[in-house]
Amino acid sequence: MNTVQRIAKNTAVLLAATIISRVLGFFYVLYTARYLGAEGFGILSFALAFTGIFGVFTDLGLGSLTVREVARDKSLAVKYLDNITVIKIILVTFTFGLIALAINVLGYPEQTIKVVYLIALSVVFNEFAMMFYSIFQAFEKMEYQSLGQILSSALMFSGVILAIKYNFTIVVFASLYLIISVIILGYNIVVLRWKFSNPFLAWSPRNIKIDWSFWSPTIKEALPFGLSGIFITIYYHIDTVMLSLMIPNANEIVGWYNAAYKIVFVLMSIPHMYVIVIFPIMSRFFKTSEKSLKFIFARSIRYILLISILIVVGITLLSDRIILLVFGSDYIPSIIALQILVWSFLFAAIGGVFGYLLNSINRQATLTKIVGCGMALNLVLNALLIPNYSYIGASIATDLTRFFVILIEFIILSKIGFNLQNSMFFAVVLKIIASSLIMAGFIEYFRNINLLLLIILSAFLYFIAFYLMGGLDKGDISLVRRLLHGRIES
Repeated sequence: MNTVQRIAKNTAVLLAATIISRVLGFFYVLYTARYLGAEGFGILSFALAFTGIFGVFTDLGLGSLTVREVARDKSLAVKYLDNITVIKIILVTFTFGLIALAINVLGYPEQTIKVVYLIALSVVFNEFAMMFYSIFQAFEKMEYQSLGQILSSALMFSGVILAIKYNFTIVVFASLYLIISVIILGYNIVVLRWKFSNPFLAWSPRNIKIDWSFWSPTIKEALPFGLSGIFITIYYHIDTVMLSLMIPNANEIVGWYNAAYKIVFVLMSIPHMYVIVIFPIMSRFFKTSEKSLKFIFARSIRYILLISILIVVGITLLSDRIILLVFGSDYIPSIIALQILVWSFLFAAIGGVFGYLLNSINRQATLTKIVGCGMALNLVLNALLIPNYSYIGASIATDLTRFFVILIEFIILSKIGFNLQNSMFFAVVLKIIASSLIMAGFIEYFRNINLLLLIILSAFLYFIAFYLMGGLDKGDISLVRRLLHGRIES
């Protein structure tokens, strides 16, 4: 199987898994938000954000480093897996203690503290599952990660239905995350033992070989990835925590904000799925073919823009109907938050390609500095905007931060040879914008018809308009042909 075919296969399986898991996720978030109400949903959302911020200390970039290095040399897999298992045991123990200390010092109510504890334990088990996912990605066996995603969403959906049926409390809802994380870790262990029975991964938890000399250089190499993850996670979640701390009786407001954010977060899985697939490919091409690396980068940005602008324009215009359908009338204040936050999806989608490219070419330290500046900007903007504009201010801060990050990444990549500033690229962007304006007019004219039908027809019109404007060039057609016959290097 050639390179393009592997990208297509891995993207397809992740796409299928994403569609299934996100459909299930759509319903369990819908049922959870409606059942708990804005206040209860706010508590759960706060717990997820709070533990998410501390959860970055359980990895410190080891997962991303594992993908990159094992993708380049498969024989390193067992060494990374053995040693990082032990390193993570130390990290998760430290992190859980830090979470417990922080939530008690801040003086939150007992119910909130219990929810945080349960979510924190789920973070611990999830972190080990992510370690196995790194191995699957490095071997380009995305189907096992895809099945794990589907299993997780199916279990969560079933658990939520059961909890609602028996009128369980918010603490029980939080315990679902812990139970499912344990099951998914077990799934990953079984897959590794069953499907990776080869010389590289003859792995057993009873026979772990520790190489102490491996630890220091590996952690040092991973830290730029880890710091980037810390900074990104903080500016993904700090708005929820700051809303909780800065606005009196903020549980309901946090619920409104996170209702909109949940929709955006689900959407982010689309570009994230793609960059997960191409990261090991780009890492390998950095060593073997600069031309192929630039080809993948340029095409990736084109396709990410094509899909992202379709989604952003559509949701901006239909946010009122989407919020009322998903969450109900109690979440009407979430409409304006969604209209603002969905634009951060566009910036995050572009930034995903930029960021993974920097990581693949050993510029992770550069990315760390960029996202560190982004985190600092986000903290300042939230501190300035939340007191006066509440969750609307937090939404604006998120958009501005992500735009700042991709702007700096774009400038740096242009300077080192990954330049998108050419007439052909701008022509494609203009065609995408023109197609989105045609779609927007269609949505406004027919906005009262069935929502699902409107979405399908609007998307169809968008792609037809793009095609008729000549948005597909010879490179796109050639790429499709190579999926069947060729190699990306040819």
